[in-house]
Amino acid sequence: MLDLTSTSEQKTLGRSRREYRMEKPPAQRRKQQPGPAALQVAGINGLLQMIAAGRELPDVLGVLCRFVEAMAGVCHCGVYLIDWSGPKLRNAAATSLPATFNDPLCGLPVRCEGGPCASAACLGTQVIVEDVETDPLWQGSAFRALAALHQIRSCWSTPIWSAAGEVVAVFAVVQHQPARPTAPQQALMGLAAHVAGIAIERAQHALALKRTHAYLAQAQRLSVAGSFCWRVATDEFVWSEQLYHIFGFNQAERVTLELMASRVHPEDVPLFNDAMERARNTPGDFEYEHRLLMPDGSVKYLYLAVHAIFDQYNQLEYIGAVQDVTQRRLSEEALSKARSELAHVARMMGLGALTASIAHEVNQPLSGIVTNASTCLRMLATNPPNVDIARETARRTLRDANRASEVVTRLRALFARKAPTTETVALNDATREVIALSLSGLQRRRVILQPILAEDLPPVMGDRVQLQQVILNLLLNAADAMSGIEDRPRQLLVRTEREAGNRVRLSVQDSGIGLGAETAQLFEPFYTTKSEGMGIGLSVSRFIIESHRGDLTARQNEGPGATFSFSIPCEPPSPTAAVRQMRVL
Repeated sequence: MLDLTSTSEQKTLGRSRREYRMEKPPAQRRKQQPGPAALQVAGINGLLQMIAAGRELPDVLGVLCRFVEAMAGVCHCGVYLIDWSGPKLRNAAATSLPATFNDPLCGLPVRCEGGPCASAACLGTQVIVEDVETDPLWQGSAFRALAALHQIRSCWSTPIWSAAGEVVAVFAVVQHQPARPTAPQQALMGLAAHVAGIAIERAQHALALKRTHAYLAQAQRLSVAGSFCWRVATDEFVWSEQLYHIFGFNQAERVTLELMASRVHPEDVPLFNDAMERARNTPGDFEYEHRLLMPDGSVKYLYLAVHAIFDQYNQLEYIGAVQDVTQRRLSEEALSKARSELAHVARMMGLGALTASIAHEVNQPLSGIVTNASTCLRMLATNPPNVDIARETARRTLRDANRASEVVTRLRALFARKAPTTETVALNDATREVIALSLSGLQRRRVILQPILAEDLPPVMGDRVQLQQVILNLLLNAADAMSGIEDRPRQLLVRTEREAGNRVRLSVQDSGIGLGAETAQLFEPFYTTKSEGMGIGLSVSRFIIESHRGDLTARQNEGPGATFSFSIPCEPPSPTAAVRQMRVL
């Protein structure tokens, strides 16, 4: 019987027959030498240990082939993987067979007539060829010529199955003389095929896992996202490679809460501490945003989504994903700034239409001031001075001066370039101020303005100036829509009312030309039906209302004209909408 194992493989397989050829008396040597069954058990155990240790598949299969060759007698063994996409054989281990045999064999298609190995793979059953030279089944096959070239007479092929019931490989035993396998050899081939199946499936799973990790790492790099696991009881963290990169830490560093906190932006440290405390005390899924202050002074914005689980010992763990959203936040800020500039342009566009109203509103109190001052001087110049009338005219002078000052203050607020602010706004008062500013101009255009403002209207949360800009834009658009109307009164109705769901609505209804087929385009940027318009008023107005969590709509009246209205909620924004605010799902 041939011994084809190396010294290192003999250690792996257990004690082989050669180990027992020691310089001892023959009788003692025969007494201590193990039998074939013990050698077989030791060899299989050694192979299983190699598989469990994660040895490479070619190494394991090579040792398996040499083990069977040593146990079965004068033979050569090989393991050939099946590539069903070809389909073709692929040499996995056949160390004692020359390449001149293996390479052509792997080039043959996997068909029943392709040879014993291919036939065993296709049929899913063992194929025993006692004599390749005389077996009529293989007379015209390429395998017979290949076997004759290498003086191979017999070939025993056993399919190797996966746990899913698929043939993944073939275990082949070839000999240089015609032969059929004995019962022990059959048992040995079956056991070898089973061990090979375990090794192949484990290697495939390891390769799939490695490929998955590579895909995940690449996906995290592309999405600028990382992942982590946090065992709360021990504060043990496991981070992905990309998460180390996001925080700018070395992978050799041990991750702790203190290390993470050292990167958190000082303004967001209370938020970070609160998030960690809530995660410990109230297990659940949550998400929040915070900033990092990097060593170079740059700021990163991070979005975290975390899922709580409990292990087999009922210990709390969190699995989370962290995404670097810095570019998105910077883009949002740039977009918000651009929209703010656009809103300012839209406000300035209304200034031309209000010029006459402004002059009228300011000239009236100024004329009163001049008249009252002259009256006051005359009363003081009489002999004796009429002090009572002079005092009264001085009071009227102060009243008119305050009125002029209020007009200027409203104008400066309406057309000021300032950032949006959230405050409690009485929508009726804001509407009255806009009406007061635009009333004179509307009257000169023969517009009959009728305000119907609900008395029980609750306040809303929002930016007063922005809401007034929307109201002003709707009033001016309504006046423009009625500018060519001559056959009916130019009526303009401004209405405020409560709505279901704790919301309020403001509507501006005109009796103008109404809406045409272009209704769907009204709110698109730079679309306009006016010869001198820029087409940004309604677009900006819709953006403002949507930023107040509302909606701006337009509809055709049953009679002449159209109605534009917006609806906004009364309650303040939920904390979930605030930037970097933690949310427990």
